[in-house]
Amino acid sequence: MGRQNLILVPGLLCDRVLWQHQSKHLVELAEITVADVTQHDSMASIAEALLIQAPERFALAGLSMGGYVVLEIMRRAPERVTKLALLDTSARADTKEKTKGRMELIELTLKGRFNQVMPRLLPQLVHPNRRQDRQLTNAIVSMAGRVGQDAFVRQETAIMARPDSRDDLRRIKCPTLVLCGRQDTLTPLELHEEMVARISNARLAIIEDCGHMSAMEQPQAVTALLRDWLLYS
Repeated sequence: MGRQNLILVPGLLCDRVLWQHQSKHLVELAEITVADVTQHDSMASIAEALLIQAPERFALAGLSMGGYVVLEIMRRAPERVTKLALLDTSARADTKEKTKGRMELIELTLKGRFNQVMPRLLPQLVHPNRRQDRQLTNAIVSMAGRVGQDAFVRQETAIMARPDSRDDLRRIKCPTLVLCGRQDTLTPLELHEEMVARISNARLAIIEDCGHMSAMEQPQAVTALLRDWLLYS
């Protein structure tokens, strides 16, 4: 099998460092592109920009907000996606409670206090045992700083307005990996089980001792699962 095209889609306040391990260790299997999800304030616009730059056919993986982008792409151009991976994400729209929390963070940012956003988010992003892991947490905070406050507001705006994708899942026919950290509290296991139940050609992978940022928290495990997905699905 020749090298495939693979597009990796980062989450909120994330850049290519989210996928650093996967980009390095899957390069012999795939021509890898890490999408830019910082320039637009709607899922439709983010997906369209990605599709314009994408090759004709490609494998597609997204984590968290990246998963929301991926599901928008599957609504628009399913015939272009050869295989799909949904990591630590959800097919549901925001609840009123989640939207309220996002609005509070946007308000904080607009008041010039963007530096307070990441300290609020970080405890939800990683496994409790990794919260004192400075190498990991510094890398996450540094990503947020590079993405910046303007892009953060655009991203949160897009996330709040995203549609519920649950009814669209049954139309996904390509081989699909649904992966989550066992201790992901932002998008817990039951949301991934819900997706697997609705996608006809899906399998579930659970990574132990792992929170929401699986690609960085347990990079070897995620890379191994994506390698298997690229080779055999």
